[in-house]
Amino acid sequence: MCTRFVYRGDDMITGFNFDIDLTVWNHKIEKEKDRFYIGILRPDGVRHSYHGVNRNGNVGTLLYVHGNSEGTHQDSKSCMTIADLTERFIQATISFDDALRMVQEQKIVYAPDATMQAMLSDRQGRTLIIEPGIGWREDDGRYSLITNYSVLVPESTSSFIVPGDDRYERAAKLLNSYRELFTVADAFSVLQTVRQEGIWATRVSFVYSSKEHAVYYVRNNDFSQIEKYEFPQL
Repeated sequence: MCTRFVYRGDDMITGFNFDIDLTVWNHKIEKEKDRFYIGILRPDGVRHSYHGVNRNGNVGTLLYVHGNSEGTHQDSKSCMTIADLTERFIQATISFDDALRMVQEQKIVYAPDATMQAMLSDRQGRTLIIEPGIGWREDDGRYSLITNYSVLVPESTSSFIVPGDDRYERAAKLLNSYRELFTVADAFSVLQTVRQEGIWATRVSFVYSSKEHAVYYVRNNDFSQIEKYEFPQL
């Protein structure tokens, strides 16, 4: 369970709620010179950057989605996993244009052990929504928003919506109420409104401001304790 948005106002701001079951995913906030990310410990012993920000403004996040057979993992040179694509974008080994070309030329599939969709955005607010087995869209408009259900073909996951899970609708209503001015505080207000509790609680919330070249973040739904990580100037 996660929520991600990009808001294109007087500042390019992206917000993300990272909702996980701690018995399933081992995570740690990592702050490096070139990256801020939520490091997910994988069987290879590495904390992978599947959710994070590069100092160049690339922001990538994976969100769980109920899988479809067309997106099933394939070990083929013509395929790329959504996890690999997202991590390479956060590492800045590929640009937004590279990612756009890859989704056009290669089949994007799930990782072997997880069904995820992704949102990638750059410092200018260009945004790419990628849903393995369904397709992709370069998004525009005032904002882009995604949770754990398909945005491209909503009916494909509508039967899997958890009763009472209206995070997308609530976030969209809030985002629609803003105009040109949209601040870091506004972004946290949206994230706090759709935060999760219980087993799949929100463990990390972060907001990236392109104008400030900084990431603000909170841990475990404690929105009264906002921390800041500012990247070195490019």
